Amino acid sequence: MLVFIAGCTNQTKNTDENKAAETITYESENGPVEVPANPKRVAVLSTFAGNLMALDINLVGVDSWSKMNPNFDEELEDVEEVSDESLEKLLELEPDLIIGLSNIKNVDKLKEIAPTVTFTYNKVDYLTQHIEIGKLVNKEEEAREWVEDFKARANSIGEDIKAKIGEDATVTVIENFEKQLYVFGDNWGRGTEILYQQMGLKMPEKVKEMALTDGYYAISPEVLPEYAGDYMIFSKNTETDTSFQETETYKNIPAVKNDRVYEVDAQTFYFNDATTLDYQLDFFKKSFLGNE
Repeated sequence: MLVFIAGCTNQTKNTDENKAAETITYESENGPVEVPANPKRVAVLSTFAGNLMALDINLVGVDSWSKMNPNFDEELEDVEEVSDESLEKLLELEPDLIIGLSNIKNVDKLKEIAPTVTFTYNKVDYLTQHIEIGKLVNKEEEAREWVEDFKARANSIGEDIKAKIGEDATVTVIENFEKQLYVFGDNWGRGTEILYQQMGLKMPEKVKEMALTDGYYAISPEVLPEYAGDYMIFSKNTETDTSFQETETYKNIPAVKNDRVYEVDAQTFYFNDATTLDYQLDFFKKSFLGNE
């Protein structure tokens, strides 16, 4: 009888240990959250799909912006588009983890479907964000390895670019979106983190003055020459009006006249997740250095 009780006690202990091994506690910005140790069905409601793809995490639902990214087409082909309001669809998908930005709606209802973790955009820098997502899905080591490798590659390419264009050359990042033109600071996607933070390329004074604090600044095409650097990265929405490119004002910008405007599909360039950062870095290498 004593042997039997001891056996039951050990069995219960092993069951508890197995259960504990199935979950981890992630220290989120809103407090500790118990999440799967190895999530198998993750739903992403905002911007982080590329981080999870880089960590080989299986996604069952992603936000509309990720779904429309041409670079994600293949990996997300069979993944559903979801939002913070598509509760029924999320129930059907049976995610074991939901991730989003801190401004999403229905968080309490989402928590009833699966453990839900949110991040405040820019609360931490873009590389730390990838490490935090790595911690959340129990792949911190892989995330840190990617960050170190990315920094080394970006630094090396940045040095080559500065050697070619000059230490004092300026770069402006612009984007057309819904009848408006924007210039960007150093932390609002569109490759700005790479150009300004990692590579240390210079930003025109006017851009620094108007866009650095908020991350972006809306301008009219007529004043673009005041913000244009020696080089321009044009994150281009082709379905939005681009007629300003046909004006004399635009054509007379030195970067335009010197063939130093590098255009890229805006839908591939919006964010600063790990997958997109790799694409942006490759784009800058090809644009600035060609086949060097």
